[in-house]
Amino acid sequence: MAQRQNFATKPVANSKAIVGGVGCKYRFTVLTDGLLRYEYADDSVFEDRASTFAINRALPAPSFRIVESGADLEIITDKFHLRYDKTRFSARGFSVQCRGNITSWHSMWRYGDQSNGLGGTARTLDEANGRIPVGPGVISRQGLVSLDDSDTMLFTEDGWVSGRTPGERVDGYIFAYGHDYRGAINAFYAVSGKQPLLPRWALGNWWSRYYKYTADEYLALMDRFKEEKIPLSVGVLDMDWHLVDDEQVKKSGSSGWTGWTWERKLFPDPKAFLNELHERDLKVTLNLHPADGVYSYEEEYGAMAEAMGKDKEDGHPIAFDIVDKKFNDAYFDILLRRREEEGVDFWWVDWQQGRYSRIPGVDPLWMLNHFHFLDNLRDGTRPLTFSRYAGPGSHRYPVGFSGDTVVSWESLDFQPEFTATSSNIGYAWWSHDIGGHFMGYKDDELAARWVQLGVFSPILRLHSSDNPWNSKEPWKFSQESRSAMNEALRLRNRLIPYVYSMNVKSAKEGLPLIEPMYYNYPDKDSAYRVPNQFLFGSQLIVMPMTTPRDRVTQRARARAWLPPGRCVDIFSGVVYDGDCEKWLYRRLEDYAVLAHEGAIIPLDAAEAPGNGGKNPEMLEVKVVVGADGTFEMYEDSGHGNGVEDVDWAITPITFDQSRGLLSLGPVSSEASFLPPKRSWTITFPAFTAAEHIHISTTADVKTTDSGTTVTLNALPISSNVTIELGGNPQLAVTDATKYIFRVVDDAQMEFEPKKLIWSVVTSDAPLGVKVSQLATMDLDQRLLGAIMEFLCADSRPVVKQEAAGRESTGGYINLKLPMA
Repeated sequence: MAQRQNFATKPVANSKAIVGGVGCKYRFTVLTDGLLRYEYADDSVFEDRASTFAINRALPAPSFRIVESGADLEIITDKFHLRYDKTRFSARGFSVQCRGNITSWHSMWRYGDQSNGLGGTARTLDEANGRIPVGPGVISRQGLVSLDDSDTMLFTEDGWVSGRTPGERVDGYIFAYGHDYRGAINAFYAVSGKQPLLPRWALGNWWSRYYKYTADEYLALMDRFKEEKIPLSVGVLDMDWHLVDDEQVKKSGSSGWTGWTWERKLFPDPKAFLNELHERDLKVTLNLHPADGVYSYEEEYGAMAEAMGKDKEDGHPIAFDIVDKKFNDAYFDILLRRREEEGVDFWWVDWQQGRYSRIPGVDPLWMLNHFHFLDNLRDGTRPLTFSRYAGPGSHRYPVGFSGDTVVSWESLDFQPEFTATSSNIGYAWWSHDIGGHFMGYKDDELAARWVQLGVFSPILRLHSSDNPWNSKEPWKFSQESRSAMNEALRLRNRLIPYVYSMNVKSAKEGLPLIEPMYYNYPDKDSAYRVPNQFLFGSQLIVMPMTTPRDRVTQRARARAWLPPGRCVDIFSGVVYDGDCEKWLYRRLEDYAVLAHEGAIIPLDAAEAPGNGGKNPEMLEVKVVVGADGTFEMYEDSGHGNGVEDVDWAITPITFDQSRGLLSLGPVSSEASFLPPKRSWTITFPAFTAAEHIHISTTADVKTTDSGTTVTLNALPISSNVTIELGGNPQLAVTDATKYIFRVVDDAQMEFEPKKLIWSVVTSDAPLGVKVSQLATMDLDQRLLGAIMEFLCADSRPVVKQEAAGRESTGGYINLKLPMA
């Protein structure tokens, strides 16, 4: 139990931040200049223990003013103005105004307001077929929002839990950060705890299916993925790993839903089976539905009965009672530890039995999440659990299991928004059932688009039901979808250097991996009109394809808002003007992922990386010219619980726009866990203008009409490489005709109108004239939209250049090696 009691909290607030309290029925705590705790207690007894949301109230007292006159109290900071009449909280007598000219009438909160602001997340997507309601977040366009903490469970000084003290009590928090949304999220993390650091392997592909595998079948399946060159990191075993329909289970009266003992008919040698998975560089998690307790047929029944002080001979089931300290200890130290000693790495806690326990106000899901995560901290391992969202504060226990969604386009269409909005309550590491779980229908295009979204999701976990026609192996789909799924799954593992570095920034700086567009552009109305579009880390913008393609264009489309500044599609090299709304159209093999000028994206350069998401030997770095850029790529050995405990190897990558100078490395420390040498491929999307390249080391330089690549042979990781492109390099102007030709060629329509379209597109007429002519041709609206995407992508005039494919760009490549 000792390691599970090691939960550091600082729940008592700085006394200088408190107004009221002793002798009063109210207490206000100014935690930051934009975060206020408000309490009301009829008996003047206030709560100083940590709650599931608030574990650290001991923050430096900010500057604030108190204005008091008789029964009127005002508290004023730079961000909010509180007014209170010192009576029982009411809408009339207690209000908070957000300062800073947010709006002239809406930035007032009154007690009892139930606004969710811009929304947060939900406990589960079980059986969801599209949009569902979500709970509150801590940001709002009106500038302030309230979070009610009155009914959450508490943590005691000895590491255990408690319900709330009975009586009339209010315990809430006002986040009044205006449109400083990241400021609000940082304040949330300051009080509720930081996001933990995920293990690197968790960011690769997971395989999961509710299916009765045998050990041999499962291992053969893992080997088939390897043959297909599809990397995996985690093998998930759903509930059929344990006894389910054995005769002992039936005779006991158990449902079989809960189980702790291997089904030996399927897994005759569990330890050997788990070892085989580890040999394949896979981590393993087993599904748990713990609610039915422990029946007498379980292997650990005798030890559990003894631990609980029960007579094992009577054979009575041992009830699941996670709020009983003896059961809690036995649950982890007997039931789970035996399986972990065999090789289980972490647990999938699939709690679906509600919010009630024997302690009023204590939710069993909170207990399971909290103590599972702390238990996984032992032995210096980086902790991970896999469970459902229990409420604000759940971000401390990643990864989240969002539940059993319906296989449908409606489910897919809601998922990007749901994931992005969850960041508004600090919950950044969802694992969805990629492809959907059950019901629904077979649709190969839907499956491929869902896997593509999975690439740009926090966790990519393929999942499905035991229906024999519902499984997510790519080779079970049409060739077109299979190819798209294969490429997507490989790309996810190639992105691990980028995603893992963002994982580190999330833990260090409180930046969720996925953020809604309005985080960067809170004062742009357009940013709120694209709920499915999101920031994927600091460098990428993703516009998911979540609706079917149309018959004419053979393309899906996504409504997009391109933020101010020029950006480029990292796959096609198309350059787009910014600060405009438009539709983006993509074939099934394509996806809309944009990077702004100055973006730097590191990837594993292997076309098909191996299992486990290891530190790569070959790296590709995509660099978008046009603005200064910087990126720190983080790597480590996998040891250390959190960011403070890790021996980091940091590779700095910077781009100086004025000089056109890219600098790579050197690695910050001599790291034995990294390869001594690495090869580098530097890709400059949409950069084709450099000439007369001079290379001081062996390199291969190629330029096409979509960009330039520089490939360097293996170099010591202590090297500093500089690539000079010449002063102020710019993205090449997009030749719209190249992309429009493919659109028209693919269009399922009569041939003669295609000739007319092409004559307009290739004419010398001004853009406005071309648009007008196309608009009067009575074209299919989707076809017209796909043409317009490229015709209006880049407003700069096209400059005719030499034929693509030449072997040079311009500037200089200089290699700096360490002194011998």
